Amino acid sequence: MFRLAIRMLLGDRAKYAGLIFGITFTSFLVTFALCYFCGFMTWGFALVAEHPYADVWVMDPAVESVEQTINMADSALYRVRSVEGVRAAVPMALGTTDIHFPNGSFQPYQVIGVDDATLAGLPNMGNGATSALLHTPDGVLVSAGGTDDKLNTPLRKKDQWPYGRPHLNVPIRELRGGDTLQINDRRALVVDNVQALPRYPARPLLYTTVANASRFLPSERHHLTFVLASAAPGTDPGLLARRIEARTGLRARTASDFKTDTVYWFLFNSEDVGDVATMLILAMIVGFGVTGVMLYIFTSENLKQYAVLGAMGATSRQLVHMLFAQAGVCALLGTGLGLGLCSIAGKALNGLDYPFRMMWFTPLFGIIMVSLVSLAAALLSVRPVLKLSPAVVFAGR
Repeated sequence: MFRLAIRMLLGDRAKYAGLIFGITFTSFLVTFALCYFCGFMTWGFALVAEHPYADVWVMDPAVESVEQTINMADSALYRVRSVEGVRAAVPMALGTTDIHFPNGSFQPYQVIGVDDATLAGLPNMGNGATSALLHTPDGVLVSAGGTDDKLNTPLRKKDQWPYGRPHLNVPIRELRGGDTLQINDRRALVVDNVQALPRYPARPLLYTTVANASRFLPSERHHLTFVLASAAPGTDPGLLARRIEARTGLRARTASDFKTDTVYWFLFNSEDVGDVATMLILAMIVGFGVTGVMLYIFTSENLKQYAVLGAMGATSRQLVHMLFAQAGVCALLGTGLGLGLCSIAGKALNGLDYPFRMMWFTPLFGIIMVSLVSLAAALLSVRPVLKLSPAVVFAGR
């Protein structure tokens, strides 16, 4: 009966192709939307990923992610360093401020202040440059951070630092070493343009030392946002985090836990999560619409064949099994095609800095959603088969 069901399915090439297309579309869009979601969640904790040496992140007790922060007293650094099991601890300053470009335009940047002595956590610098360049007076590094056209400066000297009105609509180029910026009425010297990990939400980045960050950022009493602690050999980071919390009263999270915290924060606070959910729902509705309608039409047009089988002794259960076999074969082929197309699209998009990340559960989720759509389509088409009477064969239908 299974072979007969497949032969019936392949006998109508147009509807068979329509079924495969509907399921492929559902599989591709559901999996792609979930991979996109995983991609921008990964971008969300890029700040943590840039500091692999930091086993434990220490912060104010109210901080729940890298996206929403508040500063601590400078004494927090020394309190963390005094905890048993801490091999090293370095400060990090984090803030946002407007940066003025030489032509008079301005753009908000995220300022990341790293430890003055070690410069730990800086992105890779190209062209053979070293992080020691950041020790240049007023030196800063800039990075696009997943944005486009946010690092532009005037191409011509006459458009730089003009008197009077800003020179906005002038030829531009990308910032590079030797350019100057103005941050809160202070001069900043760009020493290099680096490739930092993209951020979510996307934003241009400016790296400098903690000392410079305290001058560049708006005046506050405290500028210490995080303390990055590395565990001594043989010390478990989770145990060290709990020990730091007990000794200092601050919040301490291992790097992996802080990534998870950031993902949960975005889940509950980001509007893009709703957009992804809407995309998933639309994909399933469209997939069910195409698959359900095509399978129902296919079944209706083949009712006479089902009636013949019933007259020859096939039970209703066997006919239903045939219908589910047809839906299952289409689901299997369509799911495979959809996942394959999603993988190909991911390979292409990864080279374009697109937030795409296929994790172990994304294909599984796609398979489950396609199975639900195919099951619903099969159940919709079962009713006419169950109501079918073998007598229709002799009624001339």
